[in-house]
Amino acid sequence: MSKLRALFGALLLSTGLLVGFAGTAAATPPGIPSEATARSQLSALTVAAAGSMTGYSRDKFPHWITISGACDTRETVLKRDGTSVVTDSSCSATSGRWYSPYDGATWTLASDVDIDHMVPLANAWRSGAASWTTAKRQQLANDLSAPQLLAVTDNVNQSKGDQGPESWKPSLASYWCTYAKAWTTVKYKYGLKVTSGEKSALLTMLDRC
Repeated sequence: MSKLRALFGALLLSTGLLVGFAGTAAATPPGIPSEATARSQLSALTVAAAGSMTGYSRDKFPHWITISGACDTRETVLKRDGTSVVTDSSCSATSGRWYSPYDGATWTLASDVDIDHMVPLANAWRSGAASWTTAKRQQLANDLSAPQLLAVTDNVNQSKGDQGPESWKPSLASYWCTYAKAWTTVKYKYGLKVTSGEKSALLTMLDRC
């Protein structure tokens, strides 16, 4: 159903029927560096082949954790990235608007929105997180201080999966610069490796800045 909703939303956008929604600005997650800083960080990352998926499990990256009161990480990001978000006593979003910067769609149901891990957990596992403590993996999976978490269209997040920028990019090329800066700084913060193809793709995307 989410794919049908996304298609319908795209058709509405293309025909201008989402008046007032199409121009909604995306919330900007914290910690996005300048282009110059991102290029410097990227040059400092170790380039290596992707590691093995042996032993990987999403359970090794505990999420979502409680952030404040009844609110967990997902609910916190929904409130941060949304507009006019209303929550109930359990912190679940009952109404609001969410603009997905990956595809330009706007949603009014929280169930249509996923919280994307900018650097997917499986990608992090292959690029260094396999040797981390559970506590450090939990930090990555719930990091609100870096541009690691972003509210996006659910099936777009699912299409991304655990792919890096060498094989998946947002359909909106206008977001590539921000995407590359965010991806790079998360990898830099956590000392994760990049593959040669990944680094090349990030440089190409930074050229759009």
